[in-house]
Amino acid sequence: MTAFPHSNAGANIAPIDRVDEIFGRDVFSRRLMRQRLPKDVYKSLLRTIDHGEPLDPKVADVVAATMKDWAIENGATHYTHWFQPLTGLTAEKHDSLVSPDGSGGVIFNFSGSELVQGEPDASSFPSGGLRATFEARGYTAWDPTSPAFLMRGERNVTLCIPTAFVSWNGEALDTKIPLLRSMEALSRQAMRILKFFGSDFGVSRVETTVGPEQEYFLVDRELFYKRPDLVTCERTLFGAKPPKGQQLEDHYFGTIPPRVLAFMSEVEHELYRLGVPVKTRHNEVAPGQYEIAPLFEVSHIASDHQMIMMETLKRVAPRFGLQALLHEKPFAGVNGSGKHNNWSMATDTGVNLLDPKDETHTNMQFLVFLCATIRAVDVHADLLRASIAAAGNDHRLGANEAPPAIISIFLGDMLSDILDQVEKGLPKRTLHGGTIDLGAKSLPQLPRHSGDRNRTSPFAFTGNKFEFRAVGSSASIAFPNTVLNTIVAESLDHVATDLEKAAGRNPSTAKLQSAVLEVLKKIIKEHKRVIFDGDNYTAEWHAEAKRRGLPIMGDSVEAFPVLKNKKNGELFKKYGVLTKAELDSRQHVVVEKWVKQLVIEAETMISISRTMILPAAIKYLTILAASVSQLKTAGTASPDTAEVLKEFIAYLAVFRKALLGLEKVAGHHDDDPMRHALHIKHKVRPAMDELRVTVDQLENHVPYDLWPLATYRDLLLLK
Repeated sequence: MTAFPHSNAGANIAPIDRVDEIFGRDVFSRRLMRQRLPKDVYKSLLRTIDHGEPLDPKVADVVAATMKDWAIENGATHYTHWFQPLTGLTAEKHDSLVSPDGSGGVIFNFSGSELVQGEPDASSFPSGGLRATFEARGYTAWDPTSPAFLMRGERNVTLCIPTAFVSWNGEALDTKIPLLRSMEALSRQAMRILKFFGSDFGVSRVETTVGPEQEYFLVDRELFYKRPDLVTCERTLFGAKPPKGQQLEDHYFGTIPPRVLAFMSEVEHELYRLGVPVKTRHNEVAPGQYEIAPLFEVSHIASDHQMIMMETLKRVAPRFGLQALLHEKPFAGVNGSGKHNNWSMATDTGVNLLDPKDETHTNMQFLVFLCATIRAVDVHADLLRASIAAAGNDHRLGANEAPPAIISIFLGDMLSDILDQVEKGLPKRTLHGGTIDLGAKSLPQLPRHSGDRNRTSPFAFTGNKFEFRAVGSSASIAFPNTVLNTIVAESLDHVATDLEKAAGRNPSTAKLQSAVLEVLKKIIKEHKRVIFDGDNYTAEWHAEAKRRGLPIMGDSVEAFPVLKNKKNGELFKKYGVLTKAELDSRQHVVVEKWVKQLVIEAETMISISRTMILPAAIKYLTILAASVSQLKTAGTASPDTAEVLKEFIAYLAVFRKALLGLEKVAGHHDDDPMRHALHIKHKVRPAMDELRVTVDQLENHVPYDLWPLATYRDLLLLK
């Protein structure tokens, strides 16, 4: 792949003269754009990108021609408007850059209108009722702020132009439009805070930044195709626990296996060419699990790059005989995969508004942004929880993997101490970590952070950002960040209004400080219930959270109705992020997707059980019965021999009963997706769990060479 305007991530990666040699070669970066575009066109485009000014149609024509020439030089023959519909994936329709010239030859042609607008079928994507089959018109609109790129196949190159996707009647049908709207909403309110503190000089907007870590599993590709459940559902529906899982804790940060390291290097090489600023690679906790992490970027570009990263992982893995699994819980009994969403706010002049600085107790502006975020998470914890609700995430959340069934915030000792001081009066100190003496002269004195980290918290402050750890590994980060931006915008609006009222016009320094303390005290008193620095995995915390009145939603079916709440509809409407129809459509889409995924999983379980497990079990039963009969004939049978046969017959009977039980409830259908989801939750899922238990028992008794599925031992431990 290759890319167009203006990821500036290269400057963060390698400040050397020939950065394009190793980073962003397939990206039409700002440097390349500056070299190729006329000066006035370049400046006009930058005003659109950096300040949101309307795009000049004449500029679009010049950019299109320049982009076409660049793409053709790199071997491109087609272009596509690359967008992110409500499937949670990406979409593309390829059109040729070649047109007949009328004289028996061809010409390469790409106009400004083709760059700016496309027209895919809007009725063939999930819309939650916004579009019907007879209402097919929709538009894609070029997003000039996100880099275009070249997608390279084995014998083809395609120019990919990131776009938004909108209905004929103007309703958003994608994940990008609401994200961009939410960023603008937050910027407007954050600028009010900066103006209050007099620190808005030279700042034209506030951006949200994201650095999303990506966890994934790798399995041998041949074994992958021996698991119909992995092929169809990307998770194992059956699988007995192997003797060795992750109990030795020897995989995390261990030596990366050679084949995996070769795969990682190839992925990084492709991502560098695409302008995706990847930084970190390592073994994760579970066997066969790994992580790749990028540097921070502006939220919508980070979201686009996250989709490119997932596609690249999936596309590159087969070259090394591997299959990348992005499902949140492909294997039971070992850790699942998340996508830690590291989120912050920064001015367009480069100031991180969540950087506490050294003497944090004197940094009142930081404390205002911090407390506004705390208030947002407390007031809208239910919405934040709903933003990451999905079938795959249900298997991970609530286990020992940053459980977000209860949304809480970890601050650490230093910030917790400062907020305690603020609640009581004027803060007078900042706790400092000092240094750690390792006791050996040859080792350095390590600077010690002022607070610990908490891996069990779903929303943790980690130095100069918040880490939302609950996002699923297969999910787009667009909607969780849309929600996060919107709730913080609302909270900043609330705080700015209170500050302006408390301080009045042209406040003195003393009046300003008094107003800030007054507002912060109120926020801390009313919303400190959401702060919890302890172990989120314990039963005691669940009881304590219930006593505090925090919302507890154990699964997606409990979380989905939150999106229909009047409070949340008014929130999105007020800040221009989603209309009621757009929000309702998304609730319908996520519920329907959840239902369809579970129906597919249930039918896959039944199919595997009928066509693979049952024949294997009967074959072994036949062999076992023949062996017992032969032993009896030879006069060497013992009571234990007959018991082995009876025991297996009993397992087989339990298995058949469980299979019939799932078949009975799985065929239910309801035209109302939410009622169908409730039926699946209360009837189908318990039946699926029961069938899995019986199949896993059979796996532990049927000989390895007769068992029809690749085992956990092979899938997890074969590197």
